[in-house]
Amino acid sequence: MSQALDPSAIASAMPELPGWAHHPEQACLSRDWQFADFVQAFGFVTQVALLAQALDHHPDWSQSYDRVSIRLRSHDAAGVTLRDIDMARRINAL
Repeated sequence: MSQALDPSAIASAMPELPGWAHHPEQACLSRDWQFADFVQAFGFVTQVALLAQALDHHPDWSQSYDRVSIRLRSHDAAGVTLRDIDMARRINAL
């Protein structure tokens, strides 16, 4: 089981996660993207899906035409963990 990070640990990691926001009230990290069209957005979602499956860490997300929203939260820890921080870094690298 993962352990949720305290707010100061999350705040320390945020400069390494451009584009991501921490939502303490929802115990998650989130980020939104806008792409040129549906196909580019779907391609990005597909890349994230393959990454999530390889890491066995699956985000909450939505796609609406050219927009993608992702929320990262470790449900077993009821908050943000190192796995979420790592996942956000890896998604940014895509």
